[in-house]
Amino acid sequence: MPGGGFSASVPPAGVEFEAKITPIVIVSCIMAATGGLMFGYDVGVSGGVTAMPHFLKKFFPVVYRRTQQGDDSNYCKYDNQGLQLFTSSLYLAGLTATFFASYTTRRLGRRLTMLIAGIFFIAGVAFNVAAQNLAMLIVGRILLGCGVGFANQAVPLFLSEIAPTRIRGGLNILFQLNVTIGILFANLVNYGTSHIKSQWGWRISLGLAGIPAALLTVGSLLVTDTPNSLIERGRFEEGKAVLRKIRGTDKIEPEFLELVEASRIAKEVKHPFRNLLKRRNRPQLVIAVALQIFQQCTGINAIMFYAPVLFKTLGFGGSASLYSTVITGAVNVLSTLVSIYSVDKVGRRMLLLEAGIQMFLSQTVIAIILGIKVKDHSEDLHTGFAVLVVIMICTFISAFAWSWGPLGWLIPSETFPLETRSAGQSVTVCVNLLFTFVIAQAFLSMLCHFKFGIFLFFSGWVLIMSCFVFFLLPETKNVPIEEMTERVWKQHWLWKNFMVDDGFDDDEPKKNGHRNGFDPVSQL
Repeated sequence: MPGGGFSASVPPAGVEFEAKITPIVIVSCIMAATGGLMFGYDVGVSGGVTAMPHFLKKFFPVVYRRTQQGDDSNYCKYDNQGLQLFTSSLYLAGLTATFFASYTTRRLGRRLTMLIAGIFFIAGVAFNVAAQNLAMLIVGRILLGCGVGFANQAVPLFLSEIAPTRIRGGLNILFQLNVTIGILFANLVNYGTSHIKSQWGWRISLGLAGIPAALLTVGSLLVTDTPNSLIERGRFEEGKAVLRKIRGTDKIEPEFLELVEASRIAKEVKHPFRNLLKRRNRPQLVIAVALQIFQQCTGINAIMFYAPVLFKTLGFGGSASLYSTVITGAVNVLSTLVSIYSVDKVGRRMLLLEAGIQMFLSQTVIAIILGIKVKDHSEDLHTGFAVLVVIMICTFISAFAWSWGPLGWLIPSETFPLETRSAGQSVTVCVNLLFTFVIAQAFLSMLCHFKFGIFLFFSGWVLIMSCFVFFLLPETKNVPIEEMTERVWKQHWLWKNFMVDDGFDDDEPKKNGHRNGFDPVSQL
């Protein structure tokens, strides 16, 4: 093999590589998944501080006066583009950063990319804690967004590549579990700091993000890079040694040879982003993009970003709204544990389809309750109905947490071949952050105009995405990453039409004036 010094046959498809669940795999995955902890804390903390009077009075006095006077519609008190920009700027920055993260992930490795993310996180926390004006606040959020872009690019890849095939789903969901723990941690902090009657309340909330930021930074210094990444960068012997170490066995030759072969094929690709558009890579690209769009169109981040604001809109008091947010955060964490246990047993499709039904019904019930019981200027929601709304929101969150939350990241990270994996993950993160930005920037305005209909809007999307899963999403449970093409895509009723033979792709002249099969994309 040119440049590699290896010339052995690649193991046949369908071989299950020998691997033990070694302590180094568990520790490495836990450390890497702290990137999710940081992401989750950023998601959860913004909604809490935007509901704090001292924060609003300092940075958004117009919104503060509106909440104190009570003349506006309950649904419109927080409708302010600047307030939404505070939340959404993080995701716009993350969207931009992910393109740079694609380069560093490929050239410098997953480990160093996680270190860069940690440094951005620490800088962002420093700006937010010291913020004296809106500009400093936004700069801090932008730096945090850069950290999100780098972390979300590197961490899911790291987890998918270091984990043994049979538990890849569960270990990958550690990232999403840490996101939910981060959200719960932020909710608890916000509940505690809301009782501090000064500007120190919101500063402490924003400052405690430094804990997960430090954990990610230190963790990235301690973990080893993945064998895939080392081999991809030509460090074959080191990659082989790491593979032996993380698998806990000397019988790693079949898996090593497959990684070497995948790396050789990847090096032939000079333009990975352009290669994503080739016919054989369209199924993975379509599914990755669709999953990210649908994940945001469930409305989950609208609830997570603005939960305290949303509960206040529904008539909950300040402490009650934050307390309800803590409850939903705890449900989020516990439900993600369900996904870790079940994802490699029942499969990805079953979890997504069951959750679709549960989310659709819960959002419809919420819309009906709010449509009947919450008026524009009503003071509060009757206790019984308020409890029912919280239960329905918890029902919705639990379904999302064991399905679309973790699987929206897991499935793209395990379906792209090595030659497009970094670029594919970059597109995945980019689309996710783009639609996260759109929802974060628009939700309070949508709430003002749609009122209770906002939940019907999101439930309609849940119905559409469930149909997409039923017809177009293949099962990837227990399939080695490098064998997805043979065992998944070539077996699917639609996507098999995109799988062209080796040596024949879109960039080559048509040898016979036509291709075998038809092009379904042209029909869509």
